[in-house]
Amino acid sequence: MTILQETATPPLTPPRPDLGRATDELHRLKEEVGRGPDAAATRRQHAKGKLTAHERLELLFDEGTFTELEPLRRHRATGFGLESRKPHGDGVIIGWGLVHGRTVFAYAHDFRVFAGALGEAHAAKVHKVMDLAEASGAPLVSLNDGAGARIQEGVTALAGYGGIFRRNVRASGVIPQISVMLGPCAGGAAYSPALTDFVFMVRETAQMFITGPDVVQAVTGEQITHNGLGGADVHAETSGVAHFVFDDEAACLDEVRWLLSLLPRNNRELAAPVRGEDPADRRTDALTGLVPADPGRAYDMRAVIEEIVDDGEYLEVHEGWARNVVCALARIDGRTVGVIANQPNTLAGVLDIHASEKAARFVTTCDAFNIPLVTLVDVPGFLPGVDQEHGGIIRHGAKLLHAYCNATVPRISIVLRKAYGGAYIVMDSRSIGADLSFAWPTNEIAVMGAEGAANVVFRREIAASPDPDATRERLVKEYKSELMHPYYAAERGLVDDVIDPGDTRRVLARSLAMLREKKADLPDRKHGIVPT
Repeated sequence: MTILQETATPPLTPPRPDLGRATDELHRLKEEVGRGPDAAATRRQHAKGKLTAHERLELLFDEGTFTELEPLRRHRATGFGLESRKPHGDGVIIGWGLVHGRTVFAYAHDFRVFAGALGEAHAAKVHKVMDLAEASGAPLVSLNDGAGARIQEGVTALAGYGGIFRRNVRASGVIPQISVMLGPCAGGAAYSPALTDFVFMVRETAQMFITGPDVVQAVTGEQITHNGLGGADVHAETSGVAHFVFDDEAACLDEVRWLLSLLPRNNRELAAPVRGEDPADRRTDALTGLVPADPGRAYDMRAVIEEIVDDGEYLEVHEGWARNVVCALARIDGRTVGVIANQPNTLAGVLDIHASEKAARFVTTCDAFNIPLVTLVDVPGFLPGVDQEHGGIIRHGAKLLHAYCNATVPRISIVLRKAYGGAYIVMDSRSIGADLSFAWPTNEIAVMGAEGAANVVFRREIAASPDPDATRERLVKEYKSELMHPYYAAERGLVDDVIDPGDTRRVLARSLAMLREKKADLPDRKHGIVPT
């Protein structure tokens, strides 16, 4: 008997798509994603004076170098209408590119999609680019323009912020982190920029606050605008949250590029040298005309910095906040340095709570990224007053002391004129570890000014004199000649040399070159405890 075997009919398979047709579809989809949700959303963005996320990235990176990651990602949330709204990208663009030829990672909120609000998929993309930046040892720039957590996704969105904060802290002091505020940033979202190294803000369009004007009014009864509560100028001049402020996005992003050129890629490298035409041994004779010999006369310390650094160019950090101290990044002989200087033009250059905080943070940042410190000293002391004492000038001044003592980068200080009391010690004196200390022939290094010292030391003699004013004047001169002459500190080894102001740049350039290979180890510890 013949057995007939039934042969199964093979299932029909759909024809494979033509590769060319599939590629065309891919390009169409990506062009659509790049354009955003609709033309009206782009027009609304431009009407507010704001660029789109892609336009901002084009300004940040060298032309044609940005590579986007996960442009097609979508959220998977449901409820509240989200299941019918699943735009590609989920409101954030991530990737990497080149800035002055060096790799930089970035993420940019797209306000046109869910107002840039953060949800689960959005957060996962940000986490990814943050992890890549840390693993690659490259800077991370965030372009912030978002409405905070996506309320429809509930606590999942909050967990996304937690992951960002944890990564901000883990990367702190490892890679440069720069936040650029180009729109609103409210609630817990504001803490990520606060955890980064530098914060840029654009006037009128950028705001940062924990609780908005409506909540403030409901709780306290105070009425205030968004900009009045957390605008760029508020954070640049009052709170100290913003390091740099600009009138438009193009100028802001151009300055971000300059800052990146001054910084190393990570904490294991040095900033790339940039050789210019400004000779390292150039004379700085103009300083004798810029700085008055009279310690009581004011002048602009920024003019001194301009004369000393390469091509007169420097980037001042926190320019509008705590103006009695100047912090700036610049180059000397082609290499990046951090400059900390008292500013006699404001409060006579005294140190107060805010100036101490500002300088301490700058010192710590420079030390983290291997940037040598140059300290220009002209300080009459700490600001006296009940408000300062009750506000904690002791612990805030200790922050600056802690920052300098903990710094292992090359440290050079120059005393231009007066350096009195504890403020002299705190401004990187030899006694707290400066590698080299120099002074101009106009220096006055002492416990306090001669007039105050004479009033204390010779109080009884002055009181008993038939002519107290004449006696005081004579004793002040004696005190100056004995304990405050320009070579007193040098004779005791507290400064390495008294130098001609015209030699300042040459001395700094040679000293920095000598200290370039400096090795310094801190004690074996988890970390020091910074005064708070």
